[in-house]
Amino acid sequence: MAPQRFHEQFDQIQRAMPDVPLATGPDDSAEFMYEKGVVLVRDGEEARIVEDTVRAHFTAAPDLDQDQVRRAGPRTNRSGVTRIRVGDPGEGSRGTDRAVAQALRSVREREARAGHRMAARNHVVHIAVNACPGDEPVPVPVSEPPNPAAADTAYDPDTAVGVLVVDTGLAHDYRSCALLAHTDGDAQVQECDEQGILQQYVGHGTFIAGLVAAVAPNTDITVRGSLNDAGAILESEFGEKLFEAVDAGGWPDVLSLSAGTANGRTDGLLGVENFMRELREQRTLLVAAAGNNGSATPFWPAAYADLPGWEDSVLSVGALRSDGESGACFTNHGPWVNVYAPGERLTSALTGFETPVPYVYQHSTYDACRYGFTYGCTCQYPSHTGVLSDENASAKPDQVMFEGYAQWSGTSFATPVTAGLVAAYMTAHKETDPRAARRHLLAAGTGVADVRGAHVPALRPPTWRPVPVVRLAAGL
Repeated sequence: MAPQRFHEQFDQIQRAMPDVPLATGPDDSAEFMYEKGVVLVRDGEEARIVEDTVRAHFTAAPDLDQDQVRRAGPRTNRSGVTRIRVGDPGEGSRGTDRAVAQALRSVREREARAGHRMAARNHVVHIAVNACPGDEPVPVPVSEPPNPAAADTAYDPDTAVGVLVVDTGLAHDYRSCALLAHTDGDAQVQECDEQGILQQYVGHGTFIAGLVAAVAPNTDITVRGSLNDAGAILESEFGEKLFEAVDAGGWPDVLSLSAGTANGRTDGLLGVENFMRELREQRTLLVAAAGNNGSATPFWPAAYADLPGWEDSVLSVGALRSDGESGACFTNHGPWVNVYAPGERLTSALTGFETPVPYVYQHSTYDACRYGFTYGCTCQYPSHTGVLSDENASAKPDQVMFEGYAQWSGTSFATPVTAGLVAAYMTAHKETDPRAARRHLLAAGTGVADVRGAHVPALRPPTWRPVPVVRLAAGL
């Protein structure tokens, strides 16, 4: 991803979370964002050990301020983590957080003796991964059917599969879309800015609900607006929000999650550790997005699917390009990704069925694919002029009107397609166990695709329509 584009998006997330100074890591890379001046630890005795160890290390270092080291969050909570302040978050640039780096280094010996990690950065979990989406939504006529189209399965309230979507909430007029007749949940907190312009990522949760409903009409869908800060949330709050989501309506059959983060490690996120342990003891299947970084680095919580003990309870999903034959340029990949599903140029409900709303593009089109692909990917098409990315641009940013449906791309959308396929399998086969449905779907081996030279499992809904790719070079 282009550094300039990442930093522009960083600024947008920072504006959405003005009270939380953020940094990038590692070494000012676009791999992840995190809260400056703070480390995340398990509450209880480990928190005391980490706090004392960091303070002793800082006291022995003349250029570090031990007076900054103190507890900065509740000592106990259901997510099992607390924040410890280790430095002034106002010091240094977004790529410089020496206090956090030194704090993490100071506990390494303790961690080695304990045999597990004791402290971590407080990462930003986001629906667009490194704050750059696969692309932005494009309006399509209301007359154009969804893609995937709605299956003809009848809705039966007695057998409907419960699907929980943790995302950005629902558009205020979502009920005017017939496809969402059996959808409920949280309203989007603020859809438009002071000028009446639809804000970025608004409609994301509605779009996802529409995809689930199209693939699996026999579902009761609940959308929670846990990610209302431009699709972002701190790791320290994420686990608590997941617990709140399942507490509100009980553990669902399927939990669809199109958010996460890399952390440079292979052992998960401290902030969701308690939730993931409880998930493992339930019957719920977590279907999670593999991320849009075009990377093989594990992305959490999707990569729990590759950890011992979570193989049945998590399904990690990458995205296929519009023709369904290969991986989309932006999709994360690697052995920790279980399956790939259509995720490029899908059509679903967005917002504005009753009141059309304008949208100004936040990004301009790239001159070339961010990841080196040579097909007409969503980095380059459709072409538009964006407000954030055009330095010294003379052209006015593109403004479009949304009247209900949109076309959008990302692993965000391959995820609910897959969640819908799990639910559809449960209905078709009278299967009440979503984890058994996961096993049967993957074991059936109904499809394969090529992702960076590897043949991988692929799931394609029967009502999905391939969209031909623009071939910019021979052989792709």
